[in-house]
This record gives sequence, structure tokens and C-alpha cells, in this order.
Amino acid sequence: MPLDAADHDLIATARAVLERHYQPFRHTVAAALRSHDGRVWTGVHLGATVGRLQICAEAVALGRAVLEGDGSIATAVAVRHPKPEEDEQEIAVVSPCGACREMITDYAPHALVIVPYAAGLVKVLVGALLPLPYRR
Repeated sequence: MPLDAADHDLIATARAVLERHYQPFRHTVAAALRSHDGRVWTGVHLGATVGRLQICAEAVALGRAVLEGDGSIATAVAVRHPKPEEDEQEIAVVSPCGACREMITDYAPHALVIVPYAAGLVKVLVGALLPLPYRR
């Protein structure tokens, strides 16, 4: 699905959060979630020395949406700051990790996720990113 103006605004919001809060090894990814009523919730990756204690930006944003809003996700996006040694030095849209794909599916199985694709950025149903989700 092609992006619309609201999707580009969502990406810009996530980028602005990362630009404001970026710290190497601590805050390297930011996310923005748009709820069904149009409100936007943001989060930043919380890095930790012990890797399993890290919290993804999407989880932080979803937690805020649950606490401060209705917890719905219509559209989600994550952006990543490049590492110093990488050739590309622009903040870029990235696909959510596997755990975040599961989490988004749990809370909003019909959510759209903005991801990079060969022809540029597209919106896809989260189920397209996680065809065989874990079910209890």
C-alpha cells in the first residue's frame, strides 16, 4: 500500500524523537504509532548492558498508548539511527523486530506497518510480516 501524508507525518515524528533523544547504545531506535482516533504515541529504544533487558521503541510507544489513550494501533513505524561505521548515515525506516511483530499482532492484528521495500517505503498488514504468529 502506498503512503499518504499522515504516514509521512508519522515517519517525521519518529525521526524527530530519535534526533532529540539519540544516544549511542541507549536510544538508537524510535517508533511512532497512530491510533484509530488519530492520536500519535512515540517511544524510544531503551538499551541496556544486559541485552535481554533492552526494551524496543515500539513497546514503549504501545505502553504509552495503553496508559494515555485507547491502546489501538492503526499504523506503526520505527526508525533507526545508523552506526558510525555504516556507509549510510541517514536515519532510516526499519522493519520491526520479530518480538515487536508478535506484540503488534497481539494488540492490533489489523495494524498497518510502514516498512522499507525494494521500490521504497510501503504499508503492509502486520500479518504479512508475521505469517505464522505464536498463539496461546
